[in-house]
Amino acid sequence: MRRRLLAPTVAALLVATGAGCADQASGFGSDGRLDVVTAFYPLQFLSERVGADAVAVTQLTKPGAEPHDVELNTRQVAEISEAGLVVYLKGFQPAVDEAVAQEAKDKSLDVSTAVQLLPAEEHEEEHAAGEPEHTEGATDPHVWLDPVRFAAIAGKLAERLGQADPPRAAGYTERAATLQRELTALDAEYTKTLKSCARREVVTSHTAFHYLADRYGLTEVGITGISPESEPSPQRLAEVAELAKSTGTTTIFFETLVSPKVAETLAREVGARTAVLDPLEGLTEPDTDYFSVMRSNLTALTTALGCTS
Repeated sequence: MRRRLLAPTVAALLVATGAGCADQASGFGSDGRLDVVTAFYPLQFLSERVGADAVAVTQLTKPGAEPHDVELNTRQVAEISEAGLVVYLKGFQPAVDEAVAQEAKDKSLDVSTAVQLLPAEEHEEEHAAGEPEHTEGATDPHVWLDPVRFAAIAGKLAERLGQADPPRAAGYTERAATLQRELTALDAEYTKTLKSCARREVVTSHTAFHYLADRYGLTEVGITGISPESEPSPQRLAEVAELAKSTGTTTIFFETLVSPKVAETLAREVGARTAVLDPLEGLTEPDTDYFSVMRSNLTALTTALGCTS
């Protein structure tokens, strides 16, 4: 993924906030709630469900913004410094990684430590910045698209919240268990619905759905690699077009927050339609949440793959 982090700018912000902020902050607001700063939507969702009224949750990525390249302002760095807990995914947002390392190293949860991440799938592409998209050994960050792994993260979050706020630890554990049961039910829905499908190949604009495909026995075919901003090479486009034709692909998926042009181009070439498959990096519609978007994704997959439950 492209990295737009401007290290000098972030460093200046860190100096501006100062270590004194951390010394003065207890991590709790005047209302007694634990201040929890989250990096992007899925982690906000988890924190609000597990924390409920015991926490005050802030998200660093603005609604409708692409989270990969988020940059932080002075206020956001101060929020990280003063938080009781910062919940983030190391390697996904470099600016957040740097601020956490400087301001919240001992009061943070890197959710990738709760589960085993899958390796990132890469293709030969032309990157917008003219730089390699990943270094060797890079992992795929989109772990929340697997309900089973997401449930494991919920348990780890409850444990960490309990350490930061011992008097309310039992409540965090109880709410995490409730959420885990809901995620188990969602997993069962996916397993049942995707068990019998005419096709197993899911053609996507970029490889954001590796976890979902891995969990349910699907094959993700990404036009580009893990970065939503990279451009496919002509060779890669030809390869995906040939595969789509040979497998009878009816739908080319594109995602929210990213231009659908590449997906539309490929769809015209192979005689397919386009549809949205939401990677859930951020909400784009009102009155939606993690569960409603995941179920919309399941409906889209059912149609595209010709599934019969």
